[in-house]
Amino acid sequence: MKNMILPAFITGQMNTDLVVLLAVLAIILLLAAIISNFKVVPQAHAYVVERLGTFHAAWGTGLHFKIPFIDRLAKKVSLKEQVIDFPPQPVITKDNVTMQIDTVVYFQITDPKLYCYGVENPISAIENLTATTLRNIIGEMELDHTLTSRDVINSKIRVILDEATDPWGIKVNRVELKNIIPPAEIQDSMEKQMKAERERRAKILDAEGEKRSAILIAEGQKESAVLRAEAVKETKIREAQGEAEAILSVQRALADAIKLMNEAHPSEQVIALKSLEAFQAAADGNATKIIIPSNIQGLAGLATTVKELMGQDALS
Repeated sequence: MKNMILPAFITGQMNTDLVVLLAVLAIILLLAAIISNFKVVPQAHAYVVERLGTFHAAWGTGLHFKIPFIDRLAKKVSLKEQVIDFPPQPVITKDNVTMQIDTVVYFQITDPKLYCYGVENPISAIENLTATTLRNIIGEMELDHTLTSRDVINSKIRVILDEATDPWGIKVNRVELKNIIPPAEIQDSMEKQMKAERERRAKILDAEGEKRSAILIAEGQKESAVLRAEAVKETKIREAQGEAEAILSVQRALADAIKLMNEAHPSEQVIALKSLEAFQAAADGNATKIIIPSNIQGLAGLATTVKELMGQDALS
């Protein structure tokens, strides 16, 4: 009897443990399902949620809960500014020149709902719209105008794209023409023209340099001549000043001599002797005619007297 009760007890215990295990597993799965339906939307993103197949909400940044089996996360949308680089598109100018132009579009999603439901493929739609708009704008411009009017073309394309993408929840911030590639023969012609222009500018710069150099040389020669004239002038002034000072010194010396002579009260014999010395100096000069004074004999006698006096002084 005891042997029959023991297996039954063990069987009942196993059933109880299995039920507990299954219950724990169910609770874990339920918690996991509940936790997995909590969604955290990161910064600069939005989640588009559908409920029973229709748009329900566009979740912004933060924590959200999705009802299992009822809500569905339809799309994750980035609200950052995005850049699309489209491949080159063939366009024809007004003067029938075919060239390749590739564009870069900077856009931002402003309405996640319109972005999800407004158009099937927004990026492809923007690319096709950009190519069409570019062809329309370039078709009204000639080649030369096209090459020099990038800013105008960029502004026109941006305005048209921004208006056309409003129903798609997209804002076009700017459009840039990345490359404008004309035909090979046009490029060769442009390169030759640019080379000729560079050579012309180089010649102009050389001519300006030579002109400037000639001006500097002339100015240098002029300044040198002025300096030489100033030096000659200064030399002559200094020579004249020296001669004037020499004459003034001689006159001062003569005046001092006369003054000293007057203060010494010279006798008539001394005056006569000085006259005789002056007469001798005149006779020794280059004069061809000499006028002898009437008292020359008296002067000669005076000279003899002086000579005798000088001889007596020497003997004594």
